Amino acid sequence: SSIQLLAQAPLNFTPANISYLEIPTLKNGETVIKHKGYSLSYNEEYEQANWVAYELTAEETQGKFKRTNKFIVDPMVSTGTADNKDYLHSDLDRGHLAPAGDMGWSALTMAESFYYSNMSPQVPTFNRGIWEDGEKLVRSWAVKNKAVYVVVGPALSKGLSTIGPNKVAIPKYYYKVILDYTLPSIKGIALLIPNGELGKPLKSYFVSIDSVEKFTGIDFFPGLPDDQEKLIESRVNLNEWTWGHSQTKVSQPEEKVNTIIKSTLNAEISSVQCTGVTKKGARCRKMTKNPNHRCSIHP
Repeated sequence: SSIQLLAQAPLNFTPANISYLEIPTLKNGETVIKHKGYSLSYNEEYEQANWVAYELTAEETQGKFKRTNKFIVDPMVSTGTADNKDYLHSDLDRGHLAPAGDMGWSALTMAESFYYSNMSPQVPTFNRGIWEDGEKLVRSWAVKNKAVYVVVGPALSKGLSTIGPNKVAIPKYYYKVILDYTLPSIKGIALLIPNGELGKPLKSYFVSIDSVEKFTGIDFFPGLPDDQEKLIESRVNLNEWTWGHSQTKVSQPEEKVNTIIKSTLNAEISSVQCTGVTKKGARCRKMTKNPNHRCSIHP
């Protein structure tokens, strides 16, 4: 659908009484694992979640419980998850999908946020940089709008490089889909970012929810009434959202936004350390831009 940025008034829908609004449409064989803080769909082939979904309220952003930093396997994933051994020699971060900062409202939810089912291999500068910035921004939106629904995950596809004995896939892109379903203005927006060192500002990676649905093949927020879903997911009006401490007016023409989306989908990940292993069993120290994260010595 076309992206419209300018001259859009906030949507004036009346919210429907819908439970588990954040759960995407399930595909064949897909099941939902429900923890206290979030729900997820686990993908055994790639050893990580297809998506993690939750509602984040303003009260839950207060963070009464500190990070545990205790990474553990998810006891509810019957097929088993990744574990410490997978990340031990990878030089990639155990990147949170549902961030610990969103789960500090109870001791249990904080502990759940460190399940390996909620982790995905991320380039350290990405995880600790633009990805974390996006997490903080979403928390500010939860406060501003009283609550938001969030679905976050890796873009999984065949041919991805892997790490560890469990062959955990290294995604090339991550997405985060956000829905504000509270009055007076109902709205939605999404992030789609390459897993690498990036030079563009965070705002450059915001797109419509429709765009992320086409890229991932996932149908987000199917519980919305059809007329609402169609309008909310086709729009991306940056002026409806707050940026930092004040509302920032944006005047990007439609064609520029489409260019941003296109460049995001086709972006190359910057140089990363090769995931190959030397004859002595150590991680290769060469840097590479190859999509499979392998240098010429370890094709």
